[in-house]
Amino acid sequence: MQGENFISSKGEIKVSFGYQCNSLIGIPFSTPNVREIRSRSEMPRNGSFSCLSGAALSANATLANTNICNGVIGAEILPSLDSPNSFRRVPSSPSLARLDILSSSLQSSISNLSCSPPSPVYSPDTDSFLLRPLSASSVTDGLFNGMEVQVAGGAAGEDRVQAVCSEENGWLFCAIYDGFNGRDAADFLAGTLYETIIFYFSLQDRESKQDVSRAPNGLTTNGYFEYFHDDITVGDKAKTPSRIDNIKYASAESLMKKTADRKMEVSCDSFRHGVLDSLRRALSQAESDFLYMVEQEMEDRPDLVSIGSCVLVVFLHGDDLYTLNLGDSRAVLATYDGSNHMDQNERLKAIQLTDSHTVDNEVERNRLLQEHPDDSMPIVAGKVKGKLKVTRAFGVGYLKKEKLNDALMGILRVRNLISPPYISTEPSLNVHKVSRSDHFVIVGSDGLFDFFSNEEAVKLVHSYISSNPYGDPAKFLVEQLLIKAAQSAGFSKEELMNIPAGRRRKYHDDVTVIVIILGTNHRTSKASTCV
Repeated sequence: MQGENFISSKGEIKVSFGYQCNSLIGIPFSTPNVREIRSRSEMPRNGSFSCLSGAALSANATLANTNICNGVIGAEILPSLDSPNSFRRVPSSPSLARLDILSSSLQSSISNLSCSPPSPVYSPDTDSFLLRPLSASSVTDGLFNGMEVQVAGGAAGEDRVQAVCSEENGWLFCAIYDGFNGRDAADFLAGTLYETIIFYFSLQDRESKQDVSRAPNGLTTNGYFEYFHDDITVGDKAKTPSRIDNIKYASAESLMKKTADRKMEVSCDSFRHGVLDSLRRALSQAESDFLYMVEQEMEDRPDLVSIGSCVLVVFLHGDDLYTLNLGDSRAVLATYDGSNHMDQNERLKAIQLTDSHTVDNEVERNRLLQEHPDDSMPIVAGKVKGKLKVTRAFGVGYLKKEKLNDALMGILRVRNLISPPYISTEPSLNVHKVSRSDHFVIVGSDGLFDFFSNEEAVKLVHSYISSNPYGDPAKFLVEQLLIKAAQSAGFSKEELMNIPAGRRRKYHDDVTVIVIILGTNHRTSKASTCV
């Protein structure tokens, strides 16, 4: 698809990035603004997606490159991650990990405090994990031991979007951070969460190797998925089995195969559990680090205590699609009802892979009421303590710690903060086994679903890619949202887009969308971010 205008309006800047998986000989992009990506002949494609398409549009006016962590996040870390115009190659094992930079910043900012570095594994209430320096090798084991990855990312209003892909190791990482009351929390996540996840994957891998090394004979010491059977030997020579031995060996071999299959199944389940646990631990660590930073800087910036973000992470490894979410962003799977996914008469259905953490969700509302039996008003005017509709979120420390709430004054301060925390940081975690019936996944911030139901979004994407196999379905979704928002307000799309960011928030929220096309069909796509 040739470079076309995404949104042409005064004050808007069009940037775009995109990715398609390559065959053994490599398939370049046809889009002029997208850097050509070729695979090495020895690098097989071992993932289960063919391309991704993304788009983001701002409605909120927000300051870019905020000064959290002495400006290190905005000045040093995010520029090394952001690539709004195209995917670009970066080493998967940089000489200086991004968390090392942040660690140095935090050490400098609290040099006058008496803080001992905590264990990176346990309590999220301890001092900052980032104070413990990371070596490059400590974050590049396991799934992340390839030579390089492809990265892209950008910001739109208070939203941030990231995508990291390694075809060499067969995984894709996508994240949408939907910030609110400012973009500092979303910036912090964009600058640290991916690296923190890598660290915990590496830690999990080392822990699994230690567990396996203590396991009974028949397991290797190389971590997940690796089992072996010893050859039958006598002394230094292989024994030649007799006919009777053959029968015994056949039975033994069958038993060993069944045992190996069971072990492999257990190992795969253990691996999936390890991935989910690593995601959870990384988020908990990031939350602890962020709130620690807020406490250090809130004297100069008391607004930091009210800044937060929803979090949606999608990690695709082989045929396993993992999701982690806090808040009201969604991952929606489009899958065919029947087994024959090529039958056009079959109906495509929408399956939401994530939970919605809002007071409108009865489960969440009941949980909140049960957790605060001594508070007669945990929900006021349809919001948690009258402040937020989401019941789980990153940051927003004033609803979690009395000390942080006390930093606010006047109407901003929460009255009767009886039993904090009121906002949970416990994520919803899920793993879905991708099948041949699964077609694509829509990953979106709540701004998308303010205008479209899951079914409507799936129908729009499916209709578009059926007639535009080389088009950009995420961009199409955003354009359809703009048309619908404009019609609701009595404007044309052009008139709506001429309204400056900030004032335009009255008509729609920041919107971020990623569409991941599953399967192995190669197609060219691009992603767009409008900031």
